[in-house]
Amino acid sequence: MTEEKTTGNDAKAAAEAAPEVKAAAAPATGAKKPAARRRAPARKARAAKAAPKKVPALTSPAVYTNRELSWLDFNRRVLETAMEPDRPLLDQVKFLAIFYTNLDEFFMVRVANVFKQYQTGSASLGADHMSPAQQLTEIRKRVLKQVGEAQNHWLKKVRPALAKAGVRVSSYDDLTPEGQKTLLHRFQTEIYPVLTPQAIDLGHPFPRISNISINFMIELEGPDGARHFARMRVPHNMPRFYLVSRDGKSALESELSVAEEGNYDIVPTEEIISEFLPLLFPGYKVVGKGMFRITRNTDVEIEEDEADDLLQAVRDSVSRRQWGGVVRLEIESRMPANLSDYLVKKLHLKSSQVYTVEGPMAFSGFFALLDVNRPDLKDKPYYATFNPAAQPVEKLFSSIAKKDILVYNPYQTFQTVVDFVQQAAKDPKVLGIKMTLYRVGNNSPIVRALMDARQRGKQVTALVELKARFDEERNIGWAEEMERQGVHVVYGFVGLKVHAKLCLVVRKEDKGLRTYCHIGTGNYNPGSARNYTDLSLLTANPDICADVTDLFNVMTGYAIKTNYRRLFVSPTSMRSGLERSIRTEIERHKAEGNGRIIVKCNQLVDPDIIRLLYEASQAGVKVDCLVRGICCLKTGIPGVSENITVRAILGKFLEHPRVYWFGPLEDIERSNCYMGSADCMGRNLDRRIEVVTPVLDCDLKKRIAEEVLALQLADNQRTWKLEGDKYVRIRPAEGEKPLNAQEVMCKKYED
Repeated sequence: MTEEKTTGNDAKAAAEAAPEVKAAAAPATGAKKPAARRRAPARKARAAKAAPKKVPALTSPAVYTNRELSWLDFNRRVLETAMEPDRPLLDQVKFLAIFYTNLDEFFMVRVANVFKQYQTGSASLGADHMSPAQQLTEIRKRVLKQVGEAQNHWLKKVRPALAKAGVRVSSYDDLTPEGQKTLLHRFQTEIYPVLTPQAIDLGHPFPRISNISINFMIELEGPDGARHFARMRVPHNMPRFYLVSRDGKSALESELSVAEEGNYDIVPTEEIISEFLPLLFPGYKVVGKGMFRITRNTDVEIEEDEADDLLQAVRDSVSRRQWGGVVRLEIESRMPANLSDYLVKKLHLKSSQVYTVEGPMAFSGFFALLDVNRPDLKDKPYYATFNPAAQPVEKLFSSIAKKDILVYNPYQTFQTVVDFVQQAAKDPKVLGIKMTLYRVGNNSPIVRALMDARQRGKQVTALVELKARFDEERNIGWAEEMERQGVHVVYGFVGLKVHAKLCLVVRKEDKGLRTYCHIGTGNYNPGSARNYTDLSLLTANPDICADVTDLFNVMTGYAIKTNYRRLFVSPTSMRSGLERSIRTEIERHKAEGNGRIIVKCNQLVDPDIIRLLYEASQAGVKVDCLVRGICCLKTGIPGVSENITVRAILGKFLEHPRVYWFGPLEDIERSNCYMGSADCMGRNLDRRIEVVTPVLDCDLKKRIAEEVLALQLADNQRTWKLEGDKYVRIRPAEGEKPLNAQEVMCKKYED
């Protein structure tokens, strides 16, 4: 270790800033100093210790957490969930696959943007003031640590435990001789014909590598001793695993559900290809090989203002996504150094972009293991029940007309929302349906209902958001099919993503036209509704329905609307509505006391909203935040956030509702409750069309207060609490009764 040196200027500045240090360091002269002077340093030390710490300004970067690092904290919680020893083994595989899938998207979008800022020398900084270079350094450090733990958990714990339980994920060497013979035969007949090796030489330049595909880099020796390179992609349309029977009598099988305990080995397709690679290069010797995978920037910008056809512009952007700049290179740990160096050189990467993989490549594909028919190794499924207020379905509109209905899925089935659209399609009194579609999934019953409604002569408008990232192709397909059926399709909104979850039904009744609407916190996707918690409000409230009608006119035609009767709408009134609600609660607390704000959202990032929450805390308002993912707010800062708590719940289901509560939780009538699609992020408040609606019915507000907010704030089994900028897992205190909020809700609504 080298000795630190101080320049003359540094020493001079230090002496001027702290003369008592200079005096203390002076050589002794033998003369005693006056007592008061000798005690001066001690007095100053005590005074400094007793003096209150300076409260940081609310604009100081010290009171904000970097959003990318906070996201990594979220994914860390996913990993910790996967590593829980009492979690069923295939459920551990599921959460590991979620962890890796999240990480892929993080690199494709977020790291790609930070890397772009680094390359362009962008001077734009977030509220935390971390530079792009600092972010990239810290991201790599944390990702390496997390991925190392994930790999070890699979290799040393989950895979051996699965094998012991009769589910063997095997390599070629693990197979019986009979199994190896079967594997060779089936490789030659089923896999070999689909493979396409690519030579790399003067006549065959280095190929373009598609995003997140598994590839082999191969070094060959020719008959003349010359060395050659080749690349081969594992086809994306092949199953990830094959079953090989232990006795070798059964054919190679890709349907994992037929596996019987202990009778089959489950072999990853890339392991099969790796074993038989030499068969692809007759006359050549394979002297080196290794798998690799690249992650590209998929956040392709769509020049909407310059596009004549938004549909074609989005379609073009999807095709360009496969070829964005390379952000990350993953290489198999067994790959020879000369091959990995060759790849890095050909892809023009920095060493900091290279990640070595010890375990399986592309673990996100291990979701396929959940097809194994072993319910004893999986989490117990939950079967949702119907909300009795929405029954019978034939009288759904009259039920809504009498009283608002709240559906809390997956505890209560999302089928009620599907019923709302299907009944509208069939009801002869319904004249028109208008709906926003963001992510609807495959085989959507809701889209089918819209097309059915059009076939029955109703006016149907579907606003399809083509720019829903990673769902563009599916949404384009649905949009084109609906157009063929005569549905009036609107392709989003130029310059803004339409993220609001809205369905409006116009019905001709005895007293004239009446409108009904659905406003939700989640997408119109029955598949995700089984795994996500979300809230749906079905209402015939005239003001809310009139607001939704006005908003559809803004989205589908030419209309300017900045204020709404009841709704908060981005980008015009959402931010101002939330800020006004926070300030109102601050003033109410100053006048009456007992101030309370509860924010439940997926992301809490916007610095202006955070600053207002800090102001509420400084005024003495109790602020509780339930934030599933990114949180850039810090708790426990003296003078700033002592009155703020942040909790994150991760359990059986993915928390997804956005709820904003202002007022004492126990005082239902005096408090205001809002729910909808908007998170506290700049994009949601300023660059999207989002809707948050008030919940006006006191019975429904009480349900949200008790079933969502109070219950989750009391959870001590599936909660992480933010302390400063670090998350700590909450455990039941000694003598405290364990409380799992999601399990409580499952038991409450189980059939």
